[in-house]
This record gives sequence, C-alpha cells and structure tokens, in this order.
Amino acid sequence: MIKIQNIYHMLAYAFQVLTKDKYAKLATEEFEHVSDLLAEILAKGIGDQIKRGLGRDYVEQTESLSSPIGKMNLAHSVKQQSLRKKQLVCTFDEYTENSYMNRILKTTALLLIKTPEVSIQRKKALKRVLLYFTQVDEMDYRTIEWSGIKYHRNNATYKMLVNICYLVIKGLLQTEEKGSHQLATFLDDQLMHRLYEKFVLEYYRKHFPQLHASPSHIDWNVDDGLIDFLPMMKSDITLYYGEKIIIIDTKYYGRTMQTNRYYNSKTIHSGNLYQIFTYVKNKDLSNSGNVSGILLYAKTDEDVVPDSEFLMRGNRIAVKTLDLNRDFSNIAKQLDDLVERYVFTESILP
Repeated sequence: MIKIQNIYHMLAYAFQVLTKDKYAKLATEEFEHVSDLLAEILAKGIGDQIKRGLGRDYVEQTESLSSPIGKMNLAHSVKQQSLRKKQLVCTFDEYTENSYMNRILKTTALLLIKTPEVSIQRKKALKRVLLYFTQVDEMDYRTIEWSGIKYHRNNATYKMLVNICYLVIKGLLQTEEKGSHQLATFLDDQLMHRLYEKFVLEYYRKHFPQLHASPSHIDWNVDDGLIDFLPMMKSDITLYYGEKIIIIDTKYYGRTMQTNRYYNSKTIHSGNLYQIFTYVKNKDLSNSGNVSGILLYAKTDEDVVPDSEFLMRGNRIAVKTLDLNRDFSNIAKQLDDLVERYVFTESILP
C-alpha cells in the first residue's frame, strides 16, 4: 500500500505546478481515498484556470441560419426543408469555450461528483467551479482520444489538469451501474508504474542537477552492425557523473519476486535482471566497468523484497526496493542514499 499523501508528492514531482502554495497543504492533509485527493487537485486547478480564463478553441458547428456564413450545404438544406424557412444549413468554425479540453474537465468533474468515495466538501468545490462551464458540453469519457491531445504555449496550463483527468478515468474508473460510478481505492499498477518512473526521474533532476538525469537510448554493441531487427533499448533513468554512468530501471508490480515452482523459493524476476544487464553491457562499450545498473522496485506487502548487489563481468548490478509507504522524508532519504552509494562512492564491491 502507498500512503495517499505520497501519491500527491509523486504527482508534484511529475507536474511541478503542484508545488505552488495553493497545493502545499495537500502534502499533510489526510485523504481516505485517492479519488478524494484527485478531486481536490482538480477543483483547485480548474479554479486557477478560471482566473486565467477558460481556454477557447475553434469548434466546427452545423446549423440552419437565416444569414449564411461559412460553407453552405444545399443538399442538407433541401433534406431538412430549411429553404422553406428562408434558411440554409451552414458549417462554420466557432471560437468557443466548448473546447475538447474543457469538455474533458467537465466530464471528469461530474464523474467525481457522482462518486461515493469523494467527500461532500470536494464535491461542493467541484460544483462551484462547474458554474463557469455552462457553455461546455459533457462527453462520453469512453470516447476521449487521449493520444490526440496536443499542448502548446496557449494551452500549456491544461497539461496537469488533463493528466489528472486521465488518472481518474483510466486509472480509477471501474464500473458504472445505474449512473453510479465505482472508483478503485488505488490507481492500477500500469499507471502507477508510469507515475513511479516519472517521479524518480524528476526527483533526481531537481535535487541532483549535476547528474543530468534523463531517459536515454542505448545502442546495441554488435560486431557486424546489423541491428535492424533488434528491439529498441531505452532506460527509464540514466545518471552521469564524470566517467560514471548509472542506469536505473524502475519496476512497479503487485509482486516483486517470482516463485520457483520446483524449489518453492523466491527469486528476482529473471526478465528484469536480463534487461538491466543487457542495458549495462551494451552501454559500457569499452568494458571499463564504469557503467552500473539498478533495478529499483516499489515495495509491496511481501515479506521478502529484493535487496542485492552483484558484480557481473566487471559491472555492478544492484536490485533495490523503495518503500513508498513511509513518510516522504524517508522516501527522499532512500533515493539520496542510492545516489550516495552508487554514484558518489568510489567502490562497493571487490
């Protein structure tokens, strides 16, 4: 289990806007359900957007008009008998608040308002901001084309808000019965993995800028150079310190260890270990031993969790666990200790 306050901290690193003063109290406030936390963030964020002004966009409209504008459609005018009323069916672009992003915000806020897990206080806050959405239509959340949403300078302030909507709809929404929506207690593992990865990356970017933390592509170190059919290798996080390179691969599973059915024993996921070893050996082109790898699991409720270090053909490979159910100060210390041990320490293993 993860403390809900820690989900806020993870979101705050993923979306820097959540570090502003108006969100600061969320770090200490008690939330029984993650949906309640997301409702609070959304209400505050939409309120902030209202002060800036709701974004507008050109939306295609088709109407019968007495004073034609845009593109006239004679076939539809005849079919709808608009000509009898001295009107023409016209298609035109209207600059309106009924934009795609505003419709997503309204739809998500209404879902949260209908959800039993969201407190009365947050429902009231969402209802207040929705008073400004009278010209905005609700939409079917199942038809939202998330991959088609593009951000630019004029709508950049919507990025965090739309991502919160995505977490609610994709990460929490489970069932719909007679207009009542059931939200999960926690985000699903797939979305938590993405948030966990983003959180660790942004943590190191903020607190250790000298390490130039970033995802990185790793080229295959093959003799003949024929790599067309080899899969792409991309690390979650790579840290650089002088000649040292540390590759971190984050993992978020319901179970961090696999069970050997023949010996009834717990072992590290073999696929994960092969993956980090492959990254490290292909990154270390000169076989210098200066490239190390860390598999960083999020801790589960299991009694046995990974905590190992190996020297594999000259390179250090570590398998570690980050406990996300501790106070956030302890989580930060765990991440700091990793850097101290594997970046700033000269040698660990013989």
